[in-house]
Amino acid sequence: MNLQPAPEDPQAGHAPIAAQITRARAAMATLKGASQARIDEAVTALAWAIYKPEHASELAKLAVADTGLGNIPDKITKNTRKTFGALRDLLRAKTVGIIEEDPAKGLVKYAKPVGVVAAICPSTNPAATPANKAMMSLKGGNAVIVAPSPAGYSTTARYVDLARAELTKAGFDPDLIQILVAPVDKAATQALMTMADLVVVTGSQNNVRRAYSSGTPAIGVGAGNVPVIVDETADLDVAADKIMRSKIFDNATSCSSENSVILLDAVYDDTIAALQRAGGFLATGGARQRVLDTLWQNGNLNRHIIAKDMPVLAEAFELGEGAAAAKFLMVEETGIGEDFPLSGEKLSLVLTVYRARDFAHAKQLVHDILAHEGMGHSCGIHTSLPERARALAEDLDVVRVLVNQAHTFGNGGSFDNGLPFTLSMGCGTWAGNSITENLNYKNFINITHLVTTIPEDRPSEEALFGGYWAKFGK
Repeated sequence: MNLQPAPEDPQAGHAPIAAQITRARAAMATLKGASQARIDEAVTALAWAIYKPEHASELAKLAVADTGLGNIPDKITKNTRKTFGALRDLLRAKTVGIIEEDPAKGLVKYAKPVGVVAAICPSTNPAATPANKAMMSLKGGNAVIVAPSPAGYSTTARYVDLARAELTKAGFDPDLIQILVAPVDKAATQALMTMADLVVVTGSQNNVRRAYSSGTPAIGVGAGNVPVIVDETADLDVAADKIMRSKIFDNATSCSSENSVILLDAVYDDTIAALQRAGGFLATGGARQRVLDTLWQNGNLNRHIIAKDMPVLAEAFELGEGAAAAKFLMVEETGIGEDFPLSGEKLSLVLTVYRARDFAHAKQLVHDILAHEGMGHSCGIHTSLPERARALAEDLDVVRVLVNQAHTFGNGGSFDNGLPFTLSMGCGTWAGNSITENLNYKNFINITHLVTTIPEDRPSEEALFGGYWAKFGK
């Protein structure tokens, strides 16, 4: 007699989600045999659904109203800029039929869909991130079901409605994109992850870990906590302006927003002055302590403070009119780790400032900050010395090192760097991630390899072992 309990049916109690998966598979079937041009029309439909000016504005307003995070003008920019850049990248890529031939190796590569994608999305970008993942999913000939943050559900639902309407207008099955049926909770999201063919998750590390344990192939991303060095060779006012624009964008909701700046001692005071000219307010003494006491409540970030405008922060921290009129807040710190919360991600217009004796010390501080939080994600430097940027890339366990750039605008792809546009940054095994790049269309296709014979490529034993034998003997 078999006394083992029957395996749990992932569809048990989640029939509506199972029905969504069935509809998604049927919609995928309508794409079978579609040309690259036709697939690209589907991708463009998803892009236009959020890029269209009135839609970008409507979704931005909904996002801020739903979540209380960020601000409307920057949400509009995010909805349009990220979508435009991603569409540029996707329309240049081939994902249908033969995508690569290498006659010298006798290889031909064919792209195939991965299946139904479960796109787990955060409250910080309830429209832009679903659109970004949906575009990449359909580029591979897949269908996508979006699981939004409960806080951003109505924004994501509105985008999905707009996207479905555009797909229908272009002659596609609207079930190529769906939103997880309400109510969205951990159990429903887990069921979707279990039933899908691929999970792509952006947001809390708890969600990432749950995706990895779902039994479904999963791509997760790591936490951000970006440290940026300003050295003595930088143009201080230019660097300060870039840091300011990057830090204040969407009230620092981006995982790529600068959380710490590390200023070399030789230009520390001058850089602080440049940051103040750019709109920074330096909180010292009792003001600094009020920031610490208010930004964190019971060890957690205060949800009433994060991603809010400076007047809200100035009032909460009791900083006065000068701070309310500023663009961002600076707080000096010397320590790193659990006992020094300013060394972590703050999701707010609060920028931590460290003083470094020299470049070697600055590099060590970047290492220590990332080891505490943000390992693998990214860092940056403002410098005139390329060798210093190379030293960071060579010595630090980080996927992206940005040089003389506004980090928020460059890290997820930019029109003036070569990174692909995305809202999901893989952080490698350093952060427990399976990808060490920006999420892109390649993560949404399977590849079949057609292999034919070539002239034998067999070197002699001497060619392979000769150097070793000569040095160490046989």
